[in-house]
Amino acid sequence: MSDGINRTKNRRFEDEGSGLGERHVQMLLLFFGLMVAFGMRVNLSVAIVAMTELPEYNWSEKIKSLVLSSFFWGYVITQVPAGILARKFGAKVTIMTGLTVCSMLNVLTPLCAKLGGWKLLFAVRVLEGICQGVLYPSYHTLISAWVPPKERASLGTYAYVGASFGTIVMLASSGVLASMAGWASIFYISGGSGCLWVVAYFQRGASSPTASKSISEEERTFIELEQTNEAGKTEKPAESLPTPWLSFFTSPPFLALIAAHCASTWGFWTLLTQIPNYMKNVLGKDIKANALLSSLPYTVMLLLSFVFVWLSKILQKKDSLSMSFNRKLFNSIGHFTPMVLLIALGYVAPGQDVLAVSLLSMTVGISAAAQLGFMINHIDLSPNFAGVLMGISNGIANVMSIIGPLLVGIIVSDNKDASQWRIVFFIAAGFYLVGNGLFVIFGKASIQSWNNPTVSSEYSSTPQLETPEKTSEA
Repeated sequence: MSDGINRTKNRRFEDEGSGLGERHVQMLLLFFGLMVAFGMRVNLSVAIVAMTELPEYNWSEKIKSLVLSSFFWGYVITQVPAGILARKFGAKVTIMTGLTVCSMLNVLTPLCAKLGGWKLLFAVRVLEGICQGVLYPSYHTLISAWVPPKERASLGTYAYVGASFGTIVMLASSGVLASMAGWASIFYISGGSGCLWVVAYFQRGASSPTASKSISEEERTFIELEQTNEAGKTEKPAESLPTPWLSFFTSPPFLALIAAHCASTWGFWTLLTQIPNYMKNVLGKDIKANALLSSLPYTVMLLLSFVFVWLSKILQKKDSLSMSFNRKLFNSIGHFTPMVLLIALGYVAPGQDVLAVSLLSMTVGISAAAQLGFMINHIDLSPNFAGVLMGISNGIANVMSIIGPLLVGIIVSDNKDASQWRIVFFIAAGFYLVGNGLFVIFGKASIQSWNNPTVSSEYSSTPQLETPEKTSEA
């Protein structure tokens, strides 16, 4: 009887359009968290241009490339440990710790560069990468705890698009800051913004609805009911469950997810780091010299993210479409479309600036669809171990950020040779084709048996993720 009363009282929370709850506030906080995090991640790429104009920072291209890549050296290290720590101590603790230290290091960056040159700056960026390596696994752990299954794709995407917004803000404002207040102000403001966010998150953030002091009893009960009703959930606390490592690496759906993640990282890295070089050397268009052009691809990506969320909600209302179909559809849009556009970009003739910039912007923008595909699929497969799964896949995928530049350096011996660049683009297209192909064939949106090591059978989460009546799974 009381369960029925609770369901009636919580009905308004089941309609996403009926109002905002504390879970929406938490996702907004995560949005701004990624915004400041990515601002601190990309600020050096702009600041280093102003820095190297000064005699004391007259570094070679090799040193600049080494310093710019140093962030990812540290970023890979903490991926898997972050998922484990988030389960043990709570995602709020790992997120706050990571961004607190990263923000302080950002504020100290100008001093470190002055005292220790590029070597100390390299070390600082490695440490910042280690700090930010905890974010995505912790975010997945927190989203799994806070967001009802039916809202994961939309609210999860809303949280993660903070990365695009932070990149836009930093690329658009860094040049102005450097010209008005010096390059050091870029780090002071981005680091200071991070410190302010940490204070706000300390006051309002929570690792789960149970730990929140701001959530209403009505909404907490609704989330708990939805989480309890999700197939494969266990009454045993998730943090006390043994981690089924062997099951992770023998699971075809998770291995397919890793393949899609690697493909996405390789393709995205190619788009955002190599195509600007291609456009400058082959097409004669330096988009990095223009803040508006530099941020345009991210702006398109941000806007299309909301369009894809809207489309996803429409498709979820179709009883004939499973959540697995939904995930694979958007992942295919986010991988196969950039694959085709990337190849087309390699055949743009010099002087066709508008076409080149349009293709680049649409290629980056449409890749946002994958956020509703593989990006949230970790939680579909295992709500209990979502952060650990994200740590594994993100750690492996970001190795692509280290391998990629080495391969391009081998292939492209002449920056002005379009045929050599096309090989790079075809390789990226191949990654998209194979990665998404494996995801379409082997990917699933059902909770796996190893989500609850005490249960041997596999349960489908599609009814809770899509519609109460839907039971089919592709």
